[in-house]
Amino acid sequence: MVTTRQMSTSLLDVESLTVHYGKRVAVDALDLSLQAGEIVAMLGPNGAGKSTTLLAIAGALVPSAGTIQVDGASLASAPLKVRSRIGFADQPPSLYEFFTVEEHLAFVGQTRGEDESTDHTQLLDDLGLASIGKRLCRELSFGMRQRVGLAAALVGGVDVVLLDETLNGLDPRAAVRARSALSKAAEGGAAILMSTHLLGIAERLCQRILIMDKGLLKADVSGSELDALLAKGPGAIEELYLSLVSEPGGAE
Repeated sequence: MVTTRQMSTSLLDVESLTVHYGKRVAVDALDLSLQAGEIVAMLGPNGAGKSTTLLAIAGALVPSAGTIQVDGASLASAPLKVRSRIGFADQPPSLYEFFTVEEHLAFVGQTRGEDESTDHTQLLDDLGLASIGKRLCRELSFGMRQRVGLAAALVGGVDVVLLDETLNGLDPRAAVRARSALSKAAEGGAAILMSTHLLGIAERLCQRILIMDKGLLKADVSGSELDALLAKGPGAIEELYLSLVSEPGGAE
């Protein structure tokens, strides 16, 4: 595996994570750690195991083997505590369709320990959602739903933010707002792991890039090596990706 990662204290620790779907190995003994303030892109073809990895970390499926810890707490032994510290924007976004946008964020925030009076006005404004706060989630366009899903992943001061292609389908202004909101969350100490097929997003937003294929982590590039890779020009990450990822992919 290509790697430039150094050992240090981490906020998210994943060790030997393995997920089987019948006889198929979707994630194969994945080791991964994220630091506070880190924004990490996870690249890979359909079927690489990206979504399955995020679902397992979020506690939405039980892995076949391995351990997941958030700030030292085990997901297996303290699931409610750990899940309350994780914000997950799945694909497509899971929204409470008959809640307004404001009600949806308030409800999600309260499940993470927020007070009923917590004001999410700034977050709505940051993501360009202030004007639709009173609208029902079921009335929203695809791009609006993506942004509401992102907002819900960020409420409650979570430690870990997981995004499953959440920035896909956003118009340019919305994408800029989303990147800014994620940078703000990272500056506040959150660790962010996002799967994406948008290489430009990975280049502009992330300090670390992972590449997965067939359930295996094939590359983990950060720091000076990532800087050197980006310095080669716009196609450098794509070239690395194509050199490591086999085809064809399977269903994820």
